Amino acid sequence: MNVWFTSDTHYGHKNIIRYAGRPFPSVEVMDKEMVERWNSVVQPGDVVYHLGDFAFCPADEAIVIAQRLNGHKHLIFGNHDKRLRKDSRFIKCWESTQDFLEIRVADETLTDGRDRGTRRITLCHYAMKVWNHSYRGTWQLFGHSHGTLHDDPNSKQLDVGVDCWNFIPVSYEQVREKMEKKTFVPVDRHGED
Repeated sequence: MNVWFTSDTHYGHKNIIRYAGRPFPSVEVMDKEMVERWNSVVQPGDVVYHLGDFAFCPADEAIVIAQRLNGHKHLIFGNHDKRLRKDSRFIKCWESTQDFLEIRVADETLTDGRDRGTRRITLCHYAMKVWNHSYRGTWQLFGHSHGTLHDDPNSKQLDVGVDCWNFIPVSYEQVREKMEKKTFVPVDRHGED
Protein backbone atom coordinates (compact mmCIF):
# COMPACT_ATOMS: atom_id res chain seq x y z
CA MET A 1 0.00 0.00 0.00
CA ASN A 2 1.30 3.42 -0.99
CA VAL A 3 0.25 6.80 0.42
CA TRP A 4 -0.54 9.70 -1.93
CA PHE A 5 -1.42 13.38 -1.55
CA THR A 6 -3.09 15.83 -3.89
CA SER A 7 -5.17 18.98 -3.89
CA ASP A 8 -7.03 21.47 -6.05
CA THR A 9 -8.12 19.17 -8.85
CA HIS A 10 -11.11 21.46 -9.49
CA TYR A 11 -12.86 18.84 -11.60
CA GLY A 12 -15.59 20.43 -13.73
CA HIS A 13 -14.24 23.95 -13.21
CA LYS A 14 -13.94 25.48 -16.65
CA ASN A 15 -12.40 28.77 -15.48
CA ILE A 16 -9.56 27.11 -13.54
CA ILE A 17 -7.89 26.39 -16.88
CA ARG A 18 -7.48 30.12 -17.43
CA TYR A 19 -6.98 31.13 -13.76
CA ALA A 20 -4.19 28.63 -13.14
CA GLY A 21 -2.78 28.47 -16.68
CA ARG A 22 -3.54 24.78 -17.06
CA PRO A 23 -2.48 23.20 -20.38
CA PHE A 24 -5.87 21.73 -21.29
CA PRO A 25 -8.07 22.88 -24.22
CA SER A 26 -11.34 22.18 -22.34
CA VAL A 27 -12.70 21.14 -18.96
CA GLU A 28 -13.73 17.78 -20.42
CA VAL A 29 -10.17 17.06 -21.57
CA MET A 30 -8.79 18.27 -18.20
CA ASP A 31 -11.12 16.04 -16.19
CA LYS A 32 -10.46 12.97 -18.35
CA GLU A 33 -6.69 13.48 -18.31
CA MET A 34 -6.50 14.05 -14.55
CA VAL A 35 -8.58 10.92 -13.82
CA GLU A 36 -6.27 8.91 -16.10
CA ARG A 37 -3.14 10.36 -14.48
CA TRP A 38 -4.51 9.64 -10.98
CA ASN A 39 -5.30 6.04 -11.87
CA SER A 40 -1.95 5.56 -13.60
CA VAL A 41 -0.15 5.83 -10.24
CA VAL A 42 -2.74 5.14 -7.53
CA GLN A 43 -3.62 1.47 -7.13
CA PRO A 44 -6.99 0.34 -5.69
CA GLY A 45 -5.44 -0.54 -2.29
CA ASP A 46 -3.48 2.71 -1.90
CA VAL A 47 -4.47 5.57 0.42
CA VAL A 48 -5.03 9.06 -1.00
CA TYR A 49 -5.44 12.29 0.96
CA HIS A 50 -7.09 15.01 -1.14
CA LEU A 51 -6.48 18.40 0.47
CA GLY A 52 -9.52 20.19 -0.89
CA ASP A 53 -11.15 21.86 -3.86
CA PHE A 54 -12.02 18.51 -5.38
CA ALA A 55 -14.63 19.74 -7.86
CA PHE A 56 -16.51 22.85 -8.88
CA CYS A 57 -19.49 21.26 -10.60
CA PRO A 58 -22.87 19.75 -9.69
CA ALA A 59 -22.72 16.95 -7.12
CA ASP A 60 -23.88 14.32 -9.64
CA GLU A 61 -20.83 15.02 -11.82
CA ALA A 62 -18.45 15.14 -8.84
CA ILE A 63 -19.76 11.77 -7.60
CA VAL A 64 -19.15 10.10 -10.98
CA ILE A 65 -15.58 11.42 -11.02
CA ALA A 66 -14.87 10.42 -7.41
CA GLN A 67 -16.15 6.89 -8.07
CA ARG A 68 -13.76 6.51 -11.02
CA LEU A 69 -10.67 7.32 -8.93
CA ASN A 70 -8.58 4.50 -7.46
CA GLY A 71 -7.66 4.27 -3.81
CA HIS A 72 -9.04 4.62 -0.32
CA LYS A 73 -9.79 8.33 -0.48
CA HIS A 74 -9.90 10.88 2.35
CA LEU A 75 -11.02 14.48 1.76
CA ILE A 76 -9.89 17.53 3.68
CA PHE A 77 -12.38 20.20 2.63
CA GLY A 78 -11.29 23.28 0.69
CA ASN A 79 -13.06 26.56 0.12
CA HIS A 80 -14.63 25.34 -3.16
CA ASP A 81 -16.13 22.22 -1.54
CA LYS A 82 -18.95 24.12 0.25
CA ARG A 83 -21.83 22.74 -1.78
CA LEU A 84 -20.41 19.23 -2.07
CA ARG A 85 -19.86 18.82 1.67
CA LYS A 86 -23.62 19.10 2.17
CA ASP A 87 -24.43 16.25 -0.24
CA SER A 88 -24.54 12.91 1.60
CA ARG A 89 -24.16 10.99 -1.69
CA PHE A 90 -20.86 12.78 -2.36
CA ILE A 91 -19.64 12.25 1.21
CA LYS A 92 -20.15 8.47 0.79
CA CYS A 93 -17.47 8.50 -1.95
CA TRP A 94 -14.84 9.12 0.76
CA GLU A 95 -13.60 7.01 3.65
CA SER A 96 -13.41 10.18 5.73
CA THR A 97 -14.06 13.90 5.35
CA GLN A 98 -12.88 16.70 7.61
CA ASP A 99 -11.56 20.26 7.64
CA PHE A 100 -8.15 19.37 9.08
CA LEU A 101 -6.29 16.14 9.76
CA GLU A 102 -3.16 14.98 11.53
CA ILE A 103 -1.88 11.59 10.35
CA ARG A 104 1.03 9.23 10.90
CA VAL A 105 2.64 7.40 8.00
CA ALA A 106 4.86 4.37 8.53
CA ASP A 107 8.43 5.23 7.52
CA GLU A 108 11.23 2.78 8.25
CA THR A 109 13.85 5.43 7.45
CA LEU A 110 13.01 7.21 10.74
CA THR A 111 15.28 5.44 13.19
CA ASP A 112 15.62 7.87 16.09
CA GLY A 113 13.55 10.27 18.15
CA ARG A 114 10.12 9.91 19.69
CA ASP A 115 8.39 9.13 16.38
CA ARG A 116 10.70 6.26 15.36
CA GLY A 117 9.17 4.44 12.39
CA THR A 118 6.34 6.90 11.79
CA ARG A 119 6.12 10.36 10.25
CA ARG A 120 3.62 12.86 11.60
CA ILE A 121 1.97 15.01 8.95
CA THR A 122 -0.52 17.86 9.33
CA LEU A 123 -2.97 18.14 6.42
CA CYS A 124 -4.93 21.30 5.69
CA HIS A 125 -6.20 23.00 2.56
CA TYR A 126 -4.30 26.13 3.60
CA ALA A 127 -0.62 26.75 4.28
CA MET A 128 0.34 27.52 7.90
CA LYS A 129 3.28 29.33 9.48
CA VAL A 130 3.22 27.00 12.50
CA TRP A 131 1.44 23.71 13.24
CA ASN A 132 1.39 21.06 15.95
CA HIS A 133 4.90 19.69 16.56
CA SER A 134 6.38 21.64 13.65
CA TYR A 135 9.53 22.13 15.74
CA ARG A 136 9.77 18.34 16.23
CA GLY A 137 9.85 17.35 12.58
CA THR A 138 6.14 17.17 11.71
CA TRP A 139 5.44 18.17 8.12
CA GLN A 140 2.56 20.31 6.89
CA LEU A 141 1.04 19.65 3.47
CA PHE A 142 -1.37 22.06 1.82
CA GLY A 143 -3.00 23.14 -1.40
CA HIS A 144 -5.13 26.21 -2.24
CA SER A 145 -2.29 28.28 -3.70
CA HIS A 146 -1.86 26.53 -7.08
CA GLY A 147 1.90 26.82 -6.78
CA THR A 148 1.98 30.59 -6.22
CA LEU A 149 3.50 30.53 -2.72
CA HIS A 150 7.28 30.64 -2.34
CA ASP A 151 8.59 27.18 -1.40
CA ASP A 152 10.37 28.05 1.84
CA PRO A 153 13.56 25.94 2.24
CA ASN A 154 13.43 26.66 6.00
CA SER A 155 9.98 25.19 6.57
CA LYS A 156 8.93 21.54 6.48
CA GLN A 157 5.80 22.23 4.47
CA LEU A 158 4.85 21.61 0.85
CA ASP A 159 2.16 22.45 -1.70
CA VAL A 160 0.76 19.13 -2.98
CA GLY A 161 -1.69 20.74 -5.40
CA VAL A 162 -1.96 19.26 -8.89
CA ASP A 163 -0.62 22.45 -10.47
CA CYS A 164 2.75 21.76 -8.78
CA TRP A 165 2.91 18.04 -9.65
CA ASN A 166 1.98 17.69 -13.32
CA PHE A 167 -1.70 17.10 -12.47
CA ILE A 168 -1.00 13.83 -10.68
CA PRO A 169 -1.02 12.80 -6.99
CA VAL A 170 2.35 12.97 -5.25
CA SER A 171 3.62 9.97 -3.30
CA TYR A 172 4.83 10.00 0.28
CA GLU A 173 8.30 9.12 -1.04
CA GLN A 174 8.31 12.14 -3.37
CA VAL A 175 7.27 14.39 -0.49
CA ARG A 176 9.99 12.90 1.73
CA GLU A 177 12.60 13.53 -0.98
CA LYS A 178 11.60 17.22 -1.11
CA MET A 179 11.51 17.54 2.69
CA GLU A 180 15.00 16.02 3.07
CA LYS A 181 16.38 18.99 1.12
CA LYS A 182 14.80 21.46 3.56
CA THR A 183 15.83 22.61 7.01
CA PHE A 184 13.54 23.85 9.74
CA VAL A 185 13.95 27.29 11.28
CA PRO A 186 11.38 28.00 14.04
CA VAL A 187 9.30 31.15 13.68
CA ASP A 188 7.88 30.99 17.22
CA ARG A 189 9.15 30.13 20.71
CA HIS A 190 7.57 26.69 21.11
CA GLY A 191 10.77 24.99 19.99
CA GLU A 192 12.25 26.00 23.33
CA ASP A 193 9.72 23.83 25.26
